[in-house]
Amino acid sequence: MRNKENNKKGMQMIKTDCLYKGKSFTLAVENMVLPNGRQAELAMVRHPGSTAIIPIDEDGNLVMIRQYRPVVHKYLLEIPAGTMEPGESVIDCARRELEEETGLKAKEFTKLLAVHILPSYSDEVIHVFLARKLIRTHKNPDPDEIIETETHSLESVLAMIRSGRITDALTILAIQNTCLFLREQKNVS
Repeated sequence: MRNKENNKKGMQMIKTDCLYKGKSFTLAVENMVLPNGRQAELAMVRHPGSTAIIPIDEDGNLVMIRQYRPVVHKYLLEIPAGTMEPGESVIDCARRELEEETGLKAKEFTKLLAVHILPSYSDEVIHVFLARKLIRTHKNPDPDEIIETETHSLESVLAMIRSGRITDALTILAIQNTCLFLREQKNVS
């Protein structure tokens, strides 16, 4: 509640111009008076939100995807993730993205966190889930997704993060948070 109050406290919207409206996001320029009284014109990405999933198999390995990212012209090792569709709940999005990108369903989902990944220019909130008790189905990626599924131990993923082989910020954040969650869970048991 406090964050919503802080977001609106003293801010006044003057004008919003939509520069682009696509399937996944809108690019807007907003003229506003900030809480400090200064007027600003800011370009921003308005996003419906997304989910990211850390699937862990029965052996404790992480199921990850190697996805071609045209913007950076290379394949990146990442966790499955994707944008919410209109009217879709965060858990339904997580279930759909997990199956589309990995060919897996999970009997157990645990929400780990929700993050603003790039709040300097995007309002996107990403909901991160741990998925366990996996069942193999079939992959069904979107037509523009080039994805291969890989399985790695947590230790090897952490080593790839340290060495710079994994560079996706969401993946790094989610894996590190998963390590904290699993450590806390182990200490409670």
